[in-house]
Amino acid sequence: ASFSLLCFRSPLVSPLIFGLLLQAPFMQPSPLTQPNFVLLLADDLGIGDVGCYGNDTIRTPNIDRLAKEGVKLTQHIAAAPLCTPSRAAFLTGRYPLRSGMDAINDYRVIFWNAGSGGLPPNETTFAKILQHQGYSTGLIGKWHQGVNCESRNDHCHHPLKHGFDYFYGMPFTLISDCQPTETPEMDRAFRRKLWLSTQMIGLMTLTAVLGRLTGLISVRWKTLTCLAGFSLLFFISWFSSYGFVRYWNCIMMRNHGITEQPMVTDRTTSLILRESISFIERNKHKPFLLFLSFLHSHTPLLTTEKFLGRSRHGLYGDNVEEMDWMVGQVLDAIDKKGLKDTTLVYFASDHGGWLERQEGKRQLGGWNGIYKGGKAMGGWEGGIRVPGIFRWPGVLPAGTVIDEPTSLMDIFPTVVHLAGGAVPQDRVIDGRDLLPLLRGTVAHSEHEFLFHYCGVHLHAVRWHQKDTGAVWKAHYVTPIFSPPGAGACYDRGFCPCFGEGVTHHEPPLLFELSQDPSEAKPLSADTEPLFDTVMRRIGRAIEEHRGTLTPVPEQLSVSNVVWKPWLQPCCGTFPFCWCDKEGDN
Repeated sequence: ASFSLLCFRSPLVSPLIFGLLLQAPFMQPSPLTQPNFVLLLADDLGIGDVGCYGNDTIRTPNIDRLAKEGVKLTQHIAAAPLCTPSRAAFLTGRYPLRSGMDAINDYRVIFWNAGSGGLPPNETTFAKILQHQGYSTGLIGKWHQGVNCESRNDHCHHPLKHGFDYFYGMPFTLISDCQPTETPEMDRAFRRKLWLSTQMIGLMTLTAVLGRLTGLISVRWKTLTCLAGFSLLFFISWFSSYGFVRYWNCIMMRNHGITEQPMVTDRTTSLILRESISFIERNKHKPFLLFLSFLHSHTPLLTTEKFLGRSRHGLYGDNVEEMDWMVGQVLDAIDKKGLKDTTLVYFASDHGGWLERQEGKRQLGGWNGIYKGGKAMGGWEGGIRVPGIFRWPGVLPAGTVIDEPTSLMDIFPTVVHLAGGAVPQDRVIDGRDLLPLLRGTVAHSEHEFLFHYCGVHLHAVRWHQKDTGAVWKAHYVTPIFSPPGAGACYDRGFCPCFGEGVTHHEPPLLFELSQDPSEAKPLSADTEPLFDTVMRRIGRAIEEHRGTLTPVPEQLSVSNVVWKPWLQPCCGTFPFCWCDKEGDN
């Protein structure tokens, strides 16, 4: 009886089970299909400032938890050592000079909200592709990629033109000028020269008037009137911009509307955190991309009262610990909404810490650990090697450390592929999809060469020799530290890219980073048998790389970075720009 029953069931059950097995993949989407993305990018954070990268005095338990639960990259490289170009590369997956977002002059970042330069409208960001894939895309925090092109409201460089559905934050970057109690930071040396010139012209005019009144000199009143008019015009020409930096640059926006002009810094941190968590809550039932672009840990180091005095590293340490707490709040929001297993979280910094940023004996910039150099230095590791952490439970192996060359530009293809999109085929994409490396299905990074620029000037090249595991790095140009041996350009505030402040090396300085990560012992033909072979191979790579570059408009040219009153975002009738809509609420 049992045999006949079994025989009776088999023709019915077997096809049913087989059909269910066939249907299973269609009924349950692959976990690798369209995860949520939460991209956390710190500002000016040094790799040596984070606990899981070796710091044992600044407490970063939430960032450390990300590393413990995910994958930590130890050779994660920014495409540029300054904010604007590095972030352009991050968003587009391309070296910034391909989009015109690196400078041939000393103005290496966007200087004004009312400049006309910025991320070109024809560039494609990962947000724009994800938007087309059905994602809700949000940017909270810092932008620093420009606002307008030709008129006050054309918003040609605005985040909403580059694939973000929602924006809340600073279209510019945080600077000390935003804090009334702090010493002005923006173009400080140039501002001093303008003040000095104004005083000299004014003194000359006053002397001429007194001389005419006392009869010591013979000069016509018409000439004196013209001289006084010139003095006044000269003063107005620069004070109308530099005298109101806080009003022109320190503003907060929600989408296209200005909410605070100037920003009220006491509540900025809480508002950015509130907006980030609110975005997650609003979009928990559909795939989303949240790019949380921190204002921490850039000067003036806005830190709420409950974190002041908590660290052993003064205000800078307090600020980093507050940012870590914000990371924890975002992670908690993800967990509480049941999104942990379907969300890829990424944490990094846009470039290395700012060594020269000091006020008296206070160190206001970050620490880059064992790596030489810092912010603004195109070649030295301290300016470009940054934290890089990925977490995606169940997909990425927890507690993994990868010591392979990777780039912030890799986020573009990685995110695009996971979202089901395709990278553009009509342009060079310099980033590489990191998922195989992160999952452990391949042993080596796809990057064989990485090119390290300072502005548009090539300073160094990294060659990952995969068959031997060696990581060679050749420096063609290095900044001249001042004072000598100080490890930074303390007398300038920033190290330059060209001119009298740099040294050109022939032959280049060569290091093997896997043996000498601090770049302390340059190799030579006498000490390294492979010196000539390595230099020839790197030389060929440079030629091939330059063959892929095409001329593009310079977004950071002097004409694009100067303040243009007709482009100034204004909450009111220009020049009476003031509002506090957050306070009104």
